[in-house]
Amino acid sequence: MSDVLLSVKEVADKLGVSEFTVKRYAKENLIASVKEGTEFKFKPEDVDHYIEITQKLNG
Repeated sequence: MSDVLLSVKEVADKLGVSEFTVKRYAKENLIASVKEGTEFKFKPEDVDHYIEITQKLNG
């Protein structure tokens, strides 16, 4: 497990979506996140898991 946390911008770039969308995903618990102050942060493995799940769903 990695100690590195990704920012909203980094996740948005990786997923090809807006930062607003990443924040919405975090608020809706679609991607696991942690809060550092007022900012969402993401473990790379959680983002990879989200990608894996969505790829399976989209077939």
